[in-house]
Amino acid sequence: MANVKRIVIAAFPDVQVLDVTGPLEVFGRTARLLIENGRRTDLAYKVELAGPQAGPLVTSTGLRLVADLAYREVKSGIDTLLVAGGRGAQAAARDKSLLSCLKRAAPRVRRIGSVCTGTFVLAAAGLLDGRRATTHWAWCDQLAKQYPEVAVDPKPIFVRDGHIYTSAGVTTGMDLALALVEEDHGHEIALQVARQLVLFLRRSGGQPQFSEQLSVQSADREPLRELQRWMADHLADDLSVPALAARVAMSPRHFARVFAAQVGTTPARFVERLRVEAGRRRLEESTDGVDAIAAACGFGTAEAMRRAFQRTGRVSPAGYRSTFKDQAVH
Repeated sequence: MANVKRIVIAAFPDVQVLDVTGPLEVFGRTARLLIENGRRTDLAYKVELAGPQAGPLVTSTGLRLVADLAYREVKSGIDTLLVAGGRGAQAAARDKSLLSCLKRAAPRVRRIGSVCTGTFVLAAAGLLDGRRATTHWAWCDQLAKQYPEVAVDPKPIFVRDGHIYTSAGVTTGMDLALALVEEDHGHEIALQVARQLVLFLRRSGGQPQFSEQLSVQSADREPLRELQRWMADHLADDLSVPALAARVAMSPRHFARVFAAQVGTTPARFVERLRVEAGRRRLEESTDGVDAIAAACGFGTAEAMRRAFQRTGRVSPAGYRSTFKDQAVH
């Protein structure tokens, strides 16, 4: 088989199932798609699961996975080595056999990475010393405290530092896998895989772990919760305080006060952040000009969009698109 890339995912007892099966499905679907498209006659990826020993291991849900080989058997011929995360990650970070495996493999593999709290295992192996890394948002403080030599960044969904990749919580392992597929086979194949899996392509590594809807409080009152959802789908509409207040049958003053108390930010600030988030996605995914994006996202003018980007991220739309393209290439 020509140029078959061997992917090994290291798991352990109490591993999180999706940390393993998510990336595995991305690589597996890519391999099948390349054959269906006539670009290959054999599988592009061979995916194996490594564990403390070959055989079954129990995940955090009780589901059993079967390891193809033991950590000590992970030797040469590996293209990419990923460490999954989950409830058992702290114990795995003390597993001498796993740490030895990672230290031995790191200089020999093209890429090594982690999903979710698998970052703790890479850190315990000393592979993240002096490097930038991320993990699930709920564990970033603990990672920074436990491994002060690691430059922990809690915001992005995944980080690349050299040939080492770390990703945030759970489903971001699939974002990371898609990025690796794009490195190997190009944007169009990655896009086709994302469409088949009904995934969002492509959340760049620099995107935040939370969308704007998740990063703020959800209002306690149903009319306001429904309004929050409606706003995200109608960014080009009039989202001024008077217009929004009218939708929930409140006076503008009372609405602004209740919204801030319930959501934790002002209506205007919430709207701006929703529009900036939508603008970022369009800058990443499309070749539309800034004027068209500004209109579609409700900014009105390119200048208004530029000011909003500068306020929220200290970067212009053009600068953001340029940075994203650089990340996609590298």
